[in-house]
Amino acid sequence: MADVIPLRRDPRGRVRASPPLSPAPRPAPASTRARGHVTDEGDDVPDFVAPGVDRREIRKLKRGDHVPRQRLDLHGMTAAEATAAVKHFLTTKHDRCVCIVHGRGLHSAGRTPVLKTTVRALLRSNRSVLAYADAPASDGGAGAVYVLLRR
Repeated sequence: MADVIPLRRDPRGRVRASPPLSPAPRPAPASTRARGHVTDEGDDVPDFVAPGVDRREIRKLKRGDHVPRQRLDLHGMTAAEATAAVKHFLTTKHDRCVCIVHGRGLHSAGRTPVLKTTVRALLRSNRSVLAYADAPASDGGAGAVYVLLRR
């Protein structure tokens, strides 16, 4: 392709410029790479599957095939209180699927979801968590998470 000469631009403006190339995908953070697979990369990680677990479990969680038997509502708690409550909740519940409602962070300072990021980081590091995904819109959407646990 060394001898290729680019065409001149159309002076009438009928030829559209080519769309910009999408940026190369960023690698997942090291902490999530070592522990499991993140299905959507970025700062706000919506889904997680532990190593050795079928990725279709995420689809089942989102579709509602796994019905949560227990709920934990963290509204009004600080990050430390929520961390303690989630740890206690995960050790005392023996259901296959649970729902943790953490809110979307709309009333937090700076409108950043403190509990959401804290809870999801805790879930990624917990060995009893097989997978988690955003709850369906009818059950809290981005303000809640369905968690699939080991039996």
